[in-house]
Amino acid sequence: FPSAVDNLAHIAGLEVPREELSPQQQVKQERRKTIYDLMEQVSTYYQKQLRVDPQSQRAIDYLKRRGLSGRIARDFNIGFAPPGWDNLLKTFGDTDEHKHQLIDAGMLIEKEDGKLYDRFRDRIMFPIRDNRGRVIAFGGRVLGDDKPKYLNSPETDIFHKGKELYGLYQARQNNRHLEQLLVVEGYMDVVALAQHGITTGIATLGTASNTEHLRTAFRYASELIFCFDGDAAGRKAAERALENALPVMEDGRRIRFLFLPEGDDPDSVVNRDGATGFQKLLAGAAPLERYFFESLHEQTDPDTLEGKARLSKLALPRLKLLPDGVFRQLMLDSLAERTGLSRQSIDQLLNDTEAAPVEDQAVKPAAPEQRRNTAQKLTAKLPGTRRDPLLFALAMLLYNPRAAATSTANVGDAEASPAAALLSN
Repeated sequence: FPSAVDNLAHIAGLEVPREELSPQQQVKQERRKTIYDLMEQVSTYYQKQLRVDPQSQRAIDYLKRRGLSGRIARDFNIGFAPPGWDNLLKTFGDTDEHKHQLIDAGMLIEKEDGKLYDRFRDRIMFPIRDNRGRVIAFGGRVLGDDKPKYLNSPETDIFHKGKELYGLYQARQNNRHLEQLLVVEGYMDVVALAQHGITTGIATLGTASNTEHLRTAFRYASELIFCFDGDAAGRKAAERALENALPVMEDGRRIRFLFLPEGDDPDSVVNRDGATGFQKLLAGAAPLERYFFESLHEQTDPDTLEGKARLSKLALPRLKLLPDGVFRQLMLDSLAERTGLSRQSIDQLLNDTEAAPVEDQAVKPAAPEQRRNTAQKLTAKLPGTRRDPLLFALAMLLYNPRAAATSTANVGDAEASPAAALLSN
């Protein structure tokens, strides 16, 4: 139950009130709260520098050239990190404790000789917010010729770039009932779309979209549209996105793929053609099933027997990534139709590429040590479950019902816990 509450609170962007915390937990919670507060102050500092720093005019001119207004810059809290190695250090690092907090937040870099300097210098700053609206990191766009062009905060206790999505908080704030999210590549794409009234844009943070990103996005919307450049790099990125999308395609979810003309990105299209022009392109985005088979057809010749055989060989390992459900069955039906094979033959080929089903494994139960190791792997990723015998037993039960029924594992005092009593029976 506590885990369920934590998950729901995370989705809703709420803090779970806790009556009793261990001293260690209290210290960790206070430390994190202090870092959140500090990051908000840093964001405010960068926004102020965009207005008052003598060298900020270059940043303002750049934003204007990209078609951004002062209002949208304010809505996304865009700021400016002035040139210099120690502006942030001098402003917020007045004590050793504050310096360590800035290091922990990824805002200062410590050299081998112990000297500190600002991570972000002479860059347009985009604060990254979590689902509760707290500033957890920054992305900085260079104004000169420095590399990289975009620099993100490093991984910290409060920021994990493999899970966070830029613009998701703003999309939720601007859409009471969020049905669709548009996955684009950069900060400027998200902001430019929002300026033209398309407030559903989100972007990954310097990495390709992964399965965790998609699970996060699907918590808030039932449809995702990937938007890629039409060049070779865009096609390659789309292939990676497709691979990551298949495991999360549960029934009721929808994914589409939009390829823009070569040389265009969402920022340039929406500034040139407006929201109406961009929406027309979105309307033509290809559903996942169409893009899936069209991309494979480019690698095969489905008009020949050899091509049909290759199509099935390429498609089946990918289709087995789909969760069980109606969509998976329909995709297998479509493969059967395209290859001329019967569904029975497709199912047999699919089974040949998969491990034996749970029911077959249960006929010959795995050794107790093997079952125990598997359950430990299943529970290792769930916070608080590794030492909880009840949740450990549930993991075994879900993994292998028949074998778990023969287990002699001690699940606790049946008289003290209704759950333990249920499992003991």
